Amino acid sequence: MGKLRFYFALWMAKLSIPALAITHHNGTDFPGSLALKICPDFLKYVGKPETIVAITGTNGKTTVSNMLSGLLESEGRHVVTNRTGSNIVSGIATALLRGCNLAGKVTKYDIAVLEVDERSSLRIYPYVQPDFVAITNLCRDSTMRHAHPDFIASIISQAMPEKTTLILNADDLISDTVAPQNKRVYFGIDRMPGDVTDCVNLLNDRQICPKCSAKLQYTYRRYHHIGHAVCPACGFHSPDAQYLAQNVDIAGGTLQLREGEDVREYKLISDSIFNIYNMVTVIAVLRQLGYSEEKVHEMMAHAAVPSTRHGDHQVGGFHIITQMSKGLNAFATSRAFDYIAGLPGQKELFLMINDQGCEKRWSENVCWLYDTDFEFLNRDDVVQIVCTGKRGLDYKLRMLLAGIPAERICYEPDDLKALELLQFRPGDEICLLHDVEVDQTERIYNRLAELAEAHSKHEEVQA
Repeated sequence: MGKLRFYFALWMAKLSIPALAITHHNGTDFPGSLALKICPDFLKYVGKPETIVAITGTNGKTTVSNMLSGLLESEGRHVVTNRTGSNIVSGIATALLRGCNLAGKVTKYDIAVLEVDERSSLRIYPYVQPDFVAITNLCRDSTMRHAHPDFIASIISQAMPEKTTLILNADDLISDTVAPQNKRVYFGIDRMPGDVTDCVNLLNDRQICPKCSAKLQYTYRRYHHIGHAVCPACGFHSPDAQYLAQNVDIAGGTLQLREGEDVREYKLISDSIFNIYNMVTVIAVLRQLGYSEEKVHEMMAHAAVPSTRHGDHQVGGFHIITQMSKGLNAFATSRAFDYIAGLPGQKELFLMINDQGCEKRWSENVCWLYDTDFEFLNRDDVVQIVCTGKRGLDYKLRMLLAGIPAERICYEPDDLKALELLQFRPGDEICLLHDVEVDQTERIYNRLAELAEAHSKHEEVQA
């Protein structure tokens, strides 16, 4: 009976894919959702590629999984993946059913690269058992859903199959607590010039030793709890990284990757530290998949951050930076603020993190705003911040509490009208900080580019 139900679910879900295309819906999770409604254990029966890699963690999993999938495809691998980021059980089901035939058997695909939501691991890993799970980091995210990163670590641990090799961030002592019985390897980034020893962030979730509960000391700290820690009481310390980035030269656009005694120089994919971590994660996964150091070096020369996460554009006389700043995620938003604030020159910011009303039944808690380091924007070179959307006034209030002068903050609820409040001063960096809604971001960017072009032409006429 179970198998008959599976076949019916598979065929109905397969039929829904062209139907969605005809009606111009992308169907990132609907086919899988339909299949699971008909057959709740659909994942048990659907065919799976020989090798399965799961990418999970609070931040960076979409970037890592997309980069990894693209690089593997460039090498001729046939990759099943949920590239659009639909990472709960229905999204995984959709990805796998797209990779199989009407008999439920895998067709040409030889590897799956699956982005997996941390809490969904309990419903996914029992049926889709990865050979490798890479955890980018575990930090505070969507407090109402995720509570605390230690809680999320415990959920992932419960779900983790014994056969799975973990690929972990050595600089994150929360990720290190996941499934201690499993085989594991580590990646990390050695001390950098800008590192500190004291936490400058509002969030600091690893302050005590996991072994003896004494206060940890950080030999260097990158941000929040990410860095290298030691316990003066019992000698516990952050794990050693098998894949260690050293001599990170952001100005020169290079890093050196140490693996044992071998050191190779790589071209950076980005000037942001969070994307450098994503880059090192991809390298570690490729090496664990069996690619040689030489081959990985060759592949990484073609790696790039997905444009939906970060963009660098020259429009007329203006430099426009687009940077995803994920709503409800204090850690990710703080990283985006820190990156933007650290750019050279004067900046005009357009802040559109619209997370209210995502769902009809959504009841949002705004406490994450007070865990977010808006103080990073309290700088003289951040000359203007325009906030928009249903949460715009909440952002304005939080910025005032961060000490940002009121005259630098503008609010307009209509996003297109808000764009017209930007000053477009010659020489300023124009920074668009956006959430995960791709269509909205594209619409706003296109209008922003139009305005930048118009201001550039006006300046030319005046000159």
